[in-house]
Amino acid sequence: MEQRVVIGAGQQNNNPGWTHTQEADLNLLARDQWSRLFTPGSLSAVLAEHVWEHLSYEEGIEAARTCLEFLKPGGYIRCAVPDGYFPDETYQKLVQVGGPGPLDHPAASHKIVHTYKSLSTMFESSGYEVVLLEYCDESGEFHYEEWDERKGFIYRSKRFDHRNRDGKLGFVSLIVDAIKPL
Repeated sequence: MEQRVVIGAGQQNNNPGWTHTQEADLNLLARDQWSRLFTPGSLSAVLAEHVWEHLSYEEGIEAARTCLEFLKPGGYIRCAVPDGYFPDETYQKLVQVGGPGPLDHPAASHKIVHTYKSLSTMFESSGYEVVLLEYCDESGEFHYEEWDERKGFIYRSKRFDHRNRDGKLGFVSLIVDAIKPL
């Protein structure tokens, strides 16, 4: 049986059959919590939708290395974060480091706004092979690779976010699969 975990699931339960966790249950930076719940090399997949931006770049590497230890060879992290190259001023203000306003705003604890380059480099330097699924490039052009939502549903994506309608992108994520080599 596949063992798959959602990090920072919030109130969402849109990945049936996955173990849904909150930061208090499973902190990306607390290896001891991981070792209490999982055996190294036992996980097939980790899903993190809008979680990694709450970690500094260095913390992101540490978290990626922890996940790598607990993933099976060929296992993966499906990671979605705000996209630093999405060319929408309102979006960028919403996702900026420190957030747009009050301390209770979800973005108040953002520590980084990744681009496809920074997120790919972070995972690659941690030992992963990276497949870009959705991202904007330096000119703001959106790129999309077909992906199977059964392997980790991301709501804040081109296909599923309600703000993306009539061929216009209102809210996107930078989405990657970071795969542990065989």
